[in-house]
Amino acid sequence: MNTVLAGLGLTKKYGSTLALDGVDIRVGEGDSLAIMGPSGSGKSTLLHVLAGIIRPDGGSVLLRGQHIDSLGENKLSALRRRHFGFVFQSGQLLPELPAEENAALPLMLEGVARRQAVERARRWFAPLGLEGLELRRPGQLSGGQAQRVAIARALAVEPDVVFADEPTGALDQRTSTEVIQLLTFACRETGAALVMVTHDADMAAHCDHVLHVRDGRISHHSQYTVT
Repeated sequence: MNTVLAGLGLTKKYGSTLALDGVDIRVGEGDSLAIMGPSGSGKSTLLHVLAGIIRPDGGSVLLRGQHIDSLGENKLSALRRRHFGFVFQSGQLLPELPAEENAALPLMLEGVARRQAVERARRWFAPLGLEGLELRRPGQLSGGQAQRVAIARALAVEPDVVFADEPTGALDQRTSTEVIQLLTFACRETGAALVMVTHDADMAAHCDHVLHVRDGRISHHSQYTVT
């Protein structure tokens, strides 16, 4: 496996609570990994540490072999913008912007001209079933359509890793299945690694690997053959 993202011996403590207790994790190009566990198990902390949102107390996070946990805040923020895509439970789209500009926003924040950024983002609208919705604002989209725009936003930067935090948590079962199939397919096609936190075993089963986290440790690792 050509490892894109690795966490080695990760520890994180909040007061007297050990949220991560020596976690090792590796994700390869085009691989999808679901992280599951009960509330307070450490799964969200693990995703945030891997994404460089919070720093581990011990251990290392490496992106293509580069230690990112030791970077300064400015360099780490720039790395997240350029190499990571994010899909959240609620989509977190800006209500005043049309879909195409919401999808292009990370590129524009990096200084890409609006026209070029929108062109790059719109490449994902047809594959994600969003054709004809480019100028609609979030309030004019269904929940599933809004999440597809969020996926387009994550993919527009051509990321090394897509982080998804309960991306289907606010959707019905049918829409959830459609969204997760599109997300995993898009990551495989582009070679981006996918790291997803979910409470839904049906959604997790669409990923190549599932890690079960309990008390800050990996308690079980399942591997699927995805067709």
